[in-house]
Amino acid sequence: MSGRLVLAGSPIGDVSDASPRLGRALAEADVVAAEDTRRLRRLTSGLAIQLSGRVVSYFEGNERERTPELLQALLDGQTVVVVTDAGMPSVSDPGYRLVAAAIEADVEVTAVPGPSAVLTALALSGLPVDRFTFEGFLPRKPGERARRLGELKDEPRTMVFFEAPHRLTQSLEAMAEAFGADRRTAVCRELTKTYEEVKRGPLDELVTWSKEGVRGEITLVVAGADPHKVLTPEDLAREVAKDEEAGTPRKQAISDVAKRFNVPKRTVYDAVLAARDPGK
Repeated sequence: MSGRLVLAGSPIGDVSDASPRLGRALAEADVVAAEDTRRLRRLTSGLAIQLSGRVVSYFEGNERERTPELLQALLDGQTVVVVTDAGMPSVSDPGYRLVAAAIEADVEVTAVPGPSAVLTALALSGLPVDRFTFEGFLPRKPGERARRLGELKDEPRTMVFFEAPHRLTQSLEAMAEAFGADRRTAVCRELTKTYEEVKRGPLDELVTWSKEGVRGEITLVVAGADPHKVLTPEDLAREVAKDEEAGTPRKQAISDVAKRFNVPKRTVYDAVLAARDPGK
């Protein structure tokens, strides 16, 4: 009989947010696969529990190689608990590969729910939460980041991103360029921790604020696009120019923009020509 894979949601800041069930799952596991074994020790110390099973590291750098080993433990009938630094495994954290492998092998997969930075930030943002999309971390390279945000410009749902503090200003500037300086946004910092802070406002104000220096773990919540906003020819030409700056050939950029905004390719082409020769 195969074992069971347990995805254990861990506190995103305050250890007292951990559930009794999380403590039991960790204490009773045959194997605990931890993103950071040092943080796991701090967590178990805070919960006043002793681990009876073996502990292995399971992080981005070894996830691919360690997954077969953990799958074999499951096939041998063991209970494997995956725990990451904070929040739910698989959500911008290790876990997906093992879940997919376990499902393929017909192994039971379950979860111990826990705090979520995504949902906590949404609730605190003051932005619509009836529909949202989680976009994880933006690409680090400016061109790739601009292309990704360009694809999201007309996304009507509220968007949630993770970001590193040293890249916050760059990302906010890129969002202001892609979405418009007045797009409503909330920067949620150090959620559930001692210095929790939620800064709300239009993107241009948040860019200025962020330049003073921001520390801690960051979750960004950005309002969706106004579905009634009509794109002007100038808007379309700017979108093509952005794609070209990111390395896309003009013909392909025109085609991509037409698909992205659901407008005829000829309309985009004419907008580009008008931008090049405004007098004609």
